Amino acid sequence: MTEQKSAFEQLVHSRRSVRKYDASAPFDHQAVTRSLELAALSPNSSNMQLWEFHRVITEDKRAELSRICMGQNAAKTANELIVFVVTPYKWESRAKMNAKTVRDAFEGREDATSKRALKYYEKLIPFVYRNDRFGLYGMARKVLCAFLGRNKPMMREVSKADVRVCLHKSSSLAAMTFMTAMRSEGYDTCPMEGFDSVRAKQLLGLQKGAEITMIIGCGKRAEDGIYSERHRVDNTEIMFEH
Repeated sequence: MTEQKSAFEQLVHSRRSVRKYDASAPFDHQAVTRSLELAALSPNSSNMQLWEFHRVITEDKRAELSRICMGQNAAKTANELIVFVVTPYKWESRAKMNAKTVRDAFEGREDATSKRALKYYEKLIPFVYRNDRFGLYGMARKVLCAFLGRNKPMMREVSKADVRVCLHKSSSLAAMTFMTAMRSEGYDTCPMEGFDSVRAKQLLGLQKGAEITMIIGCGKRAEDGIYSERHRVDNTEIMFEH
């Protein structure tokens, strides 16, 4: 256990947001494949897996995407650019997939647990994820949940915007798994939010309903790839006990 803890601590401490990569260093693209396979195992809301991971490898597309990323060094010098995308429009197929898994897992059972699990994907998920263009369904859900929550605990984040936040949280968990996995492979990463999302979606051919969570550059850090020493606010400012 001590060795495992030490290895993980070393991994976390050695992971930095690297802004510049060494173009002359060899790069194993299979390391990205392995890391994305681990990212796909990340926890996500209701196991809906409403994400996609787009690898930008070819030189011309990398150059164009780096331009779309405002010419950041972390994009210009990367061996690959990984785009983490959320796909809310796939919710119905994912709900059916999960409902089938539940149905198969509880085959032959008619107890309260099996019925509740199936109801979750066949009733509750459609209730929360079904949205219209103007977010009216979400507004109605907010009002209903506020009314029901007067006398008992009630989930409040049920609007269209809330679902959007939920999906990006899940995608971010996958991104963190990916970055940690890449560090374990001996490579470095840098998550970027500064990009033209409209042009990036066009470049990748994403559907209208898709949204980009972040773009991650990866490669071997250059000697001047880390711009400063790591600094954090004091833990007493962010860690609390109740």
